[in-house]
Amino acid sequence: MAIEEEIKAIEEEISKTKYNKATEGHIGRLKSKVAHLRDEVIKRAASKTGGDGFSVKKSGDASVVLVGFPSVGKSTLLNSLTGTESAVAAYEFTTLDVVPGAMEYKGAMIQILDLPGLVRGAASGRGRGKEVIAVIRNADLAVILLDVFQLVHYDVLVQELNEAGIRINSKPPDITIKKKARGGVNINSTVDLGLEEDTIKAVLSEYKIHNANVLIRQDISIDQLIDAILGNRKYLPATIVINKIDLADEYAIRKCKDRFPDALLISADKKVHIDELRETIFEKLGFIRIYMKPQGKAADMEEAMIIRYGASIGDVCDKLHRDFRKRFRYAQIWGISAKHEGQRAGLDHIMDDNDILTLVLRR
Repeated sequence: MAIEEEIKAIEEEISKTKYNKATEGHIGRLKSKVAHLRDEVIKRAASKTGGDGFSVKKSGDASVVLVGFPSVGKSTLLNSLTGTESAVAAYEFTTLDVVPGAMEYKGAMIQILDLPGLVRGAASGRGRGKEVIAVIRNADLAVILLDVFQLVHYDVLVQELNEAGIRINSKPPDITIKKKARGGVNINSTVDLGLEEDTIKAVLSEYKIHNANVLIRQDISIDQLIDAILGNRKYLPATIVINKIDLADEYAIRKCKDRFPDALLISADKKVHIDELRETIFEKLGFIRIYMKPQGKAADMEEAMIIRYGASIGDVCDKLHRDFRKRFRYAQIWGISAKHEGQRAGLDHIMDDNDILTLVLRR
């Protein structure tokens, strides 16, 4: 039996099995087998397309990918956002490579990538899906672009990304699994769990984890437990954008708003709500501004450095110069993240918006 057929058979068994405490462990083992088989499919797809992947170097302050079906308007949107000339035509698969563009907004330089259309079966390698997904995994934000008349594509896109190990608008489950040489599986939790302890042990056993200390700090599903065990999932923020509203009537627009109340409705061709999309991208990327202060001099408050929320002083060093981390002695901080004005800090100190930073380096 082919792997795809085996996955389908197991998924059918899962769908036919009524979920309750008695069947929970069995369903957990089945889902573990499906996850293992899907990873195997992805590995095989990668080996078949070996050296033919897209070569995309990240640049700017962040990287954003346009994800959608063929002919949804990704190339037109790239042109509208950046002025980059990406080929546009009224037939599928116009973009056969990754087309990069740069969008400058509020002092940030944001790389926008127009990807070939993602189609059903992409996670298994269909339609250059393996290469497209590899680029998505490396991005900082996904713009999921839908056709106003094809909202059903959203479910297909999310399913393909999910099967490829990409979790949209989710956070990693708060689970720590520490393997040990002996002593069996010990499970501790700081919250009440919906899963039975035997179910957790059964899923761990599917991955040959028979001795471990497990600490769970949130109520989890079987799928989240599997994700934590595998440890190779990509958690990617995303925003939903619905295109071609200039072609839609009031009924179609209302249908979009009912299904996706938080989505931004645009016309890439007519440049409707493009500025709003730029602002959405900027906010979703979580940028903050910091100001550099040379030692013994006044801070440069005219030109801010743009970094991502959660960035450390070490990240700032890496952005400024490849040798700064090696030459680092200490830093001084003024602003929200400092306990007091001019606080001394190390490489691991996390910056906050509008902080002022002085780096003291070895000569």
